Amino acid sequence: EPKDIDIEVYRISYDELAAFLTNRGRVDLVGKSFGVVKFSESGVYPCVTCDFSVPRRDSKTGPGHRDFRAHFDASITPREAASRRDFTINAMSFDPLTGEVWDFFGGQVDLNNRILRATSDAFSEDPLRVLRGMQFACRFDLTVDPMTAAMSRAIAGEYATLARERIAEEFMKWAVKSAYPGRIGEYLQATGWIGHFPEIENLFGVPQDPEWHPEGDVGVHTMHVLNQAARIAERDSLAADDRVVLLFASLAHDFAKPATTELREREGRVRWTSWGHEPAGGPMARAFLERIGIKNAIVDQAVPLVENHLSHHSIGPDVTPRAVRRLAMRLAPASIGQLVRLIEADASGRPPLEPGVPPAAARILAAAESEAVESRPQPPLILGRHVLPFFEDRPGVHIGEVTHAAYEAQADGAFSSQEEALRWLDEYMAQRPPATGR
Repeated sequence: EPKDIDIEVYRISYDELAAFLTNRGRVDLVGKSFGVVKFSESGVYPCVTCDFSVPRRDSKTGPGHRDFRAHFDASITPREAASRRDFTINAMSFDPLTGEVWDFFGGQVDLNNRILRATSDAFSEDPLRVLRGMQFACRFDLTVDPMTAAMSRAIAGEYATLARERIAEEFMKWAVKSAYPGRIGEYLQATGWIGHFPEIENLFGVPQDPEWHPEGDVGVHTMHVLNQAARIAERDSLAADDRVVLLFASLAHDFAKPATTELREREGRVRWTSWGHEPAGGPMARAFLERIGIKNAIVDQAVPLVENHLSHHSIGPDVTPRAVRRLAMRLAPASIGQLVRLIEADASGRPPLEPGVPPAAARILAAAESEAVESRPQPPLILGRHVLPFFEDRPGVHIGEVTHAAYEAQADGAFSSQEEALRWLDEYMAQRPPATGR
C-alpha cells in the first residue's frame, strides 16, 4: 500500500497547477523548487494528501548529489519525464482517466524477472541512486543489471559528495523495509560500492570452522543472519526502531572477526577461532553506524547487543538470577529480549543447520522473565536522594560512587526491597572511611 499518491500533470505550468489546486483544497508549496504541490482535499475524511507535480528537466551543475538546476517545461512528454526516473520499476505510471499503465522502459518485465535496471544514462548523474538501488534490491529481492552495476562502479568515487543524512536515510529504509536484507553484500560488491563500507567488505573471505559454520565464510554467514533477522522481525511484528536495531546488530555482530580469526588448537584439533570478537566488535559497530549517520538511540542499543551476542555460551547451563540481572545491566539501553532475537538470527544463519533459539538462550530468556528483567534492568532502589543526607546534603562524585556500589550490590542480590536497600545503605555507610561519609 502506498503511503502517499504522486500525480504528475502535463501541459500545465507550476503556477497554473498551484492556482487550480488552491481553489479546491489546502495546498503546501514547500516543494516548489522541485515542481511539487502538496494537496489535501477540503472536507474529506480521512484526509488524503497527494503530491501533484509538473515534469522537469534537471541539468547537472557539479559533482555533488545536490548540484542540479531544475527547469520546468510544460511541453515535456510522459516518456521523456519517465526517462529521468532512476530505475525502470520506478518509471511506470498509471493514467486514472484511461486506466492505462505507462511503462515505456519495461519496468513490469524487470519487476517480474527480479531485475533492478537503470532507466537511462541519466542514472549516473546522481550517486545517491546507487544507495537507493541497495535498499530496493533488498526490499524486493532484485539482482542488479550488469550495465547498471557498471554505471554504479563508474561513479563510486562520488560517494564522498553525499550528505551523511541522505546515506542514513537509505540505510534506514534498508533496515526498516528489507524482506531480503542479506542481498546487501552481493549488491555492494556488484556495484563496486562495498569499498566505502570496509567493515562489510572485510567479512568476505574470512574462514570459519565448518563444523559450526557449514554455510561458508563470515560474509556469507552475515548475509544469512540478516535474512533470518528480517524473518524474526516479521514474525514478532517488531516496531520500526526495534526492527532497525535487530538488523544493524545482525549486520555488525561479526565485524571484529576479520581481525581476531586465527587457527588455534581447540578440543584436540586445530580449528578456526575468533576469540575476543564480541567485545572488539562493539567499537567497530559504533564507528560504522555513526559514520553512516544512524541516530544515537539506535546505535546505543545495537552496540551492547554486538558486544554480548555470545552471552548464552559464557553464562553457561546454570542460569542464575544474578547472571541475568547483570546481563540486563550490561545490555541497557538494549534488552535481553532483543539479545535473544539476535542470538536466534545468528544461530539460524548457518544452513543447512536447523534454525531456532539455542536452548541456552531460551534458558536466559526464561530466567530474565522470572526476574522481570527481560525488557529492562531492575530500577535502582538506592538513589541520590537516599545517599545525600549521609554527606550533609553536599552533592559531588561521592554520591555517584555510593549509588553505583548500591546498584552493584542489588544486582548481586544483596537486597530486593526498599526496606532491605535502606538497611544495606546504613550498614555500607557505617563502614566507609570518616573522610568520605558520616
